[in-house]
Amino acid sequence: MKIAVIADPHFHDINHRQGVGVGEGAAIRTLADTAASTRVFNESYHATRALLDDIVRRGISLVVVAGDLTDDGQQSTMAAATALLDDYARRFGLRFVATAGNHDLYAIHGRHQSKRFLNTDGSHTLVSSDPAMQQGDSVERIVSDQMYCGGYGTAIPALGAYGFFRREGDLHWECPFGSDDRLEARSFEIVSADGFTRRRMIDASFLVEPVEGLWLLSIDANVFEPKDGDLDPRLEKSYHDSTDAGWNSMPRNKGFVLDWMRDVAARARASGKRLIAFSHYPIVDPLNGTSTDEARLLNDTSFLRRTPNPEVSKVAAATGIKIHFSGHLHINDTAVFRDGDDFLVNIAVPSMVGFPPAYKIVDVGSDRLGIETVTIADVPGYDAAFPYYRIEAAREGLSARVAEAENHADFLSRHLAEMVRHRYLPKEWPQDLARLVPQLTLGDLDAFAGSLLPLTVEDATAIVGREQDGAGAMDALPLFEVIVDWYRLRKGREIALDFIDPARIAAYRLTAQRYAAGSWPQGSLQDRLGSFMRMMMDWLDSQPSRDFSVDLATGEVTSSAHLGRTVRRQTGAA
Repeated sequence: MKIAVIADPHFHDINHRQGVGVGEGAAIRTLADTAASTRVFNESYHATRALLDDIVRRGISLVVVAGDLTDDGQQSTMAAATALLDDYARRFGLRFVATAGNHDLYAIHGRHQSKRFLNTDGSHTLVSSDPAMQQGDSVERIVSDQMYCGGYGTAIPALGAYGFFRREGDLHWECPFGSDDRLEARSFEIVSADGFTRRRMIDASFLVEPVEGLWLLSIDANVFEPKDGDLDPRLEKSYHDSTDAGWNSMPRNKGFVLDWMRDVAARARASGKRLIAFSHYPIVDPLNGTSTDEARLLNDTSFLRRTPNPEVSKVAAATGIKIHFSGHLHINDTAVFRDGDDFLVNIAVPSMVGFPPAYKIVDVGSDRLGIETVTIADVPGYDAAFPYYRIEAAREGLSARVAEAENHADFLSRHLAEMVRHRYLPKEWPQDLARLVPQLTLGDLDAFAGSLLPLTVEDATAIVGREQDGAGAMDALPLFEVIVDWYRLRKGREIALDFIDPARIAAYRLTAQRYAAGSWPQGSLQDRLGSFMRMMMDWLDSQPSRDFSVDLATGEVTSSAHLGRTVRRQTGAA
């Protein structure tokens, strides 16, 4: 039996601008907003279709969706995304089983959404569900209820065909509250940190047996904890956003779900069911133990905020759930947590709207799971928004390098480079290091590693460009391009090797060895750069993340033979 696991499609309908009639306005998001985001928007329209087409070609009929099906849960977007899945279910017999992501819904009452859409002259129009939203530098503002992101009461019924309610033909269905699938029977009380504010919230977790012997456990790890104070429960600001909370908030706010997981795991073992769990958020540290180095090197990053702490992984592993798939971070990773005899394998699934564009195929065996990672480089129509981008870039003085991409994977690789330039360096990196990056090369990093004296950023400028004995061909490589490769490895692990010249990887290993051989005071430039190189090596040498198998009895992860790896294209840096 084979299952496809996809995550974070973030589907956006580029053919219908909310607030105007169908066919009266293309809904192309701006290049500026795309460059500033961790995901691309317009490309999801064709990428989601290419993803589903690939699944159909492989003869797979059961598809798990690990959250964020929609762009931002807008009513019209939700309708378009579910219509697309329903079309593939009708035409090709696909069965979808999903969990809701933080972009699909918000608490009970939902929240406003506002987006900027390009006009034919490169200007943009703001479309918002919020009448109080200011127009800003858009040439027009349209207020439309279709932009509103719903809460549990509207979003879950919209997604209902994907396992959230009992379906005829299912061999088993239940939720943490029993066999009653009505939303009103699936509510619980959630309390603010000070204990004074109480709200009724819905939990959308469920267990379904779609085919004989297979249990799919969809865990709703969205936690909308009310903030302290008697705030209006209808407002977004009255809750802590689940985006950064994830599993770290589950034991405190949804302990009943963990108790239910333990019971489900025990019953699965007793009845010989193959149990596969999934939620939107990672349940084991996806940074592979590099969190300490990341905290030392960088400012407060989204990865660090969204990393589950070891105590949470310990509690989750104790439930007996062995295999868990996650999305949310748009990365390709395999992480294993062990505590005595307990273990938990978290398989992070990439997204088609962030580097690398890929999904997972699970081959369910009697004692092992085989995992294949499929990268989809070619997407018909991937460049549909490129003409709009070029017009906007000319009007606003922006770079249109991403619009030179040769395929979808190349586009996402270039987009990542632009994120490094415009988002990660200015927002995540300490200012002194960010200012130094444009001046340095890989050869300079080697030179710093060869200095026995600890250096400051100010000291570094005296060494920059100094010729070194035995300088290699890679010494002139700009540090910015090294950092882009660093992020490619951070997000793609093994898949990133398809996008990085092997000569670069060899040079990075030599530089990392030089730093590993040295010792400098904490906080010195070499100490900080040593953390940078150490993380890169940890990602290069981490658990197999492309094609591997998992022993269901021991949690042992074994890499499948993967020969003939080739470099597709090195892009998006300079």
